[in-house]
Amino acid sequence: MKVALINENSQAGKNGLIFRTLKDVAEPMGHTVYNYGRYSEEDGYQRTYVQAGLLAGILLNAGAADFVITGCGTGMGAMLACNSFPNVFCGLIDEPLDGYLFTQVNAGNAISLPFAKAFGWGSEVKLRYTFERVFAEQPGGGYPKEWAAAEQTNRGILQDVKKITCNPMEDILQKIDREFLKATLMVEGFEEQFHENCRDERMAELIRELLK
Repeated sequence: MKVALINENSQAGKNGLIFRTLKDVAEPMGHTVYNYGRYSEEDGYQRTYVQAGLLAGILLNAGAADFVITGCGTGMGAMLACNSFPNVFCGLIDEPLDGYLFTQVNAGNAISLPFAKAFGWGSEVKLRYTFERVFAEQPGGGYPKEWAAAEQTNRGILQDVKKITCNPMEDILQKIDREFLKATLMVEGFEEQFHENCRDERMAELIRELLK
């Protein structure tokens, strides 16, 4: 999988730690990790948790990422922002067990973590354990295993419901405030990584047009 890391303003100083830990866990399992920043507190741009959600929606809908890892101080704001976009199914992950159950039961494509709340001594170990559980098994295997079929059915129902309740990503991009969109995407590292990995040429062309 192509795994994207997205940090917002308040936790930009932890980006290096999170990125290194994620790469150490995910890449030996065959995944490729991309860092979409913010890279540090000294970056010359701002990113709110709402913008983190918008970026996650763009990456997942364009096929530029298969899985997104994001978060904020509590993880809640980024989760809510992610889930406001079509085809994004984001869980709030506070510990390794959350990560395992979310991927096995819900098989979502994004997680949001609390990078400030209770993030103290030993938190880098907890972070590693959480990533290990997230990527431990093929998503959607079910827990308990005998409930896998019912859980898969419910995931399909949720996907169908979200198609009704959410506008297509292309419509959102054309209606959303242009300056807000530009502030989200015209940042270091986005353009090269996005266009290298984007699987939807219509989305890629729309992004180029909107950023002019």
